[in-house]
Amino acid sequence: MSKQFQLTRGMLLNFVNGLNEEVAEIQPAGFNNNIHWHIGHLLVTAESFMFAYPKQSANIPVEYAALFGMGSKPADWEVEVPSIQELAGLLKEQASRIAEIPAHCFPHPLPFKFPVEGIDTFGDLYNLMLHHEAEHLGQMKAMKRVIQA
Repeated sequence: MSKQFQLTRGMLLNFVNGLNEEVAEIQPAGFNNNIHWHIGHLLVTAESFMFAYPKQSANIPVEYAALFGMGSKPADWEVEVPSIQELAGLLKEQASRIAEIPAHCFPHPLPFKFPVEGIDTFGDLYNLMLHHEAEHLGQMKAMKRVIQA
């Protein structure tokens, strides 16, 4: 596991663990989702990028793809959604699994064409996951400030 991943995931978990549940459910004006959705979205996206979820990974429930996948939104939730504490536990467990990916896997070419230019290897996908996680963490921090203002 890279130091960058440790730093990014650690900051995400610290943010989530210090979060008020009520704040996490508010969708402020100008934002497409709430903080709760972002937390689940990061779990689902990292699982998809690093473990081919939902087709090849049973580490998180398959239903999470519909709740937190790209294009989903809290307004469409019709089932009980996992708590942010549950999602935080899964993010922590996922970090351990990501850390176990052997370094020799990262230079290997992806066995499929990724829809973003320049993402050709598992290492490229890993770096995109890091960027995505940091970007969403920044959005969540901004949302929290807007909500508390």
